[in-house]
Amino acid sequence: MSRFRHWLQAFRPAPMRVDARERLRVVAGVIAGLLLTGVLTELLSRHMPGVPWLIAPLGASAVLVFGVPASPLAQPWAVIMGNTASALVGIACVHLFGGAPELAAAIAVGGAIGLMFLLRCLHPPGGAAALLMVLSGVHDWHFALDPVLLNSVLMVLAGMAYNGVTGRKYPHPQTALSAAPPQGGATQGAGGAIGAMGDAPPFTGVDLDTVLAHYNQVLDIPRDDLQAIVDEAALLAARRRMSTLRCADVMSRDVKSVAWGTPLQEAWSLMRTHHIKALPVVDRARRVVGIVTLADFMRGASLDVHDDWATRLRHLIRPTPTTHSDKPEVVGQIMSRQVRVASADRPLAELVPLFAATGHHHIPIVGDEARLVGILTQSDLVAALARVDRL
Repeated sequence: MSRFRHWLQAFRPAPMRVDARERLRVVAGVIAGLLLTGVLTELLSRHMPGVPWLIAPLGASAVLVFGVPASPLAQPWAVIMGNTASALVGIACVHLFGGAPELAAAIAVGGAIGLMFLLRCLHPPGGAAALLMVLSGVHDWHFALDPVLLNSVLMVLAGMAYNGVTGRKYPHPQTALSAAPPQGGATQGAGGAIGAMGDAPPFTGVDLDTVLAHYNQVLDIPRDDLQAIVDEAALLAARRRMSTLRCADVMSRDVKSVAWGTPLQEAWSLMRTHHIKALPVVDRARRVVGIVTLADFMRGASLDVHDDWATRLRHLIRPTPTTHSDKPEVVGQIMSRQVRVASADRPLAELVPLFAATGHHHIPIVGDEARLVGILTQSDLVAALARVDRL
């Protein structure tokens, strides 16, 4: 029963994802285009009495030209050559199979489609143009030029003018396919495939072309628009994934910390050994009371004065052997007391402006009872953003 219900869903019309303004634009364009084409055709064809000034398939051409001007099926070459070549095929079938109209009609439409594929001018109304020739019994080859060719040219010109004025690109450039990559070189697509690959790079235009080649069906959308839609969807998905990430998901958990009374030499050795630039300073309950960074050591050693800075740094971190000292001896004497922390469950996206605008490079992350559980660095943030972008 569920399979039958799913089968019935295929007959349900898709929602029209355009607003009222776009619908009005299309309707007005079709009216203006057909009116202009009809009037000009009648004026130009007055010397040929009895010849219709508009062909019925032009109505379908108008839907494509004004309704979906980016479609490959609506481009000038497709409209003009699709209708004209199909009309010639239809007239040829009237001459060859005039005694069997059913056979003539079938061969005319099939032959027109084959010719349009060959000429790269697939245009659905072209099939109707071929059928019209057979059903009307048109024998005159000139009919393919006037009114069919004339109608098509005027419709295209009207479409170029109207779409341009209303902000639609027409003709719409049709991007050529990229060279296909070697077998097995294509990157996997969306969803679980990429998720399973972890750090796989994002797909490229070559990958899209490879998928289209495997799809092997005519798409009523230009490749560049399809690429733009996929890219925009990927960006929205990345933003959604970014909004679900928490600090706990990307922070460094193996965080090195020191106490207020940790000797400077010990803190300096810890930073050098582990190649880190900041150490949270915690109390006995592991609550953050400050942070010591390379900048704090530089400030403590007055490294803004360039003369013999190495000696001054060694003097700063070397313990004083006497009971009294006129220089800092422990971390608490040089640390920054104003330290910004973030909770482990805080959304990562909220910290992006903090890193970008305030000059923060390290943010301690706290958990229950404000105890230190990790540290978030700019490197952690960049790595997280890169992973989100690749998913």
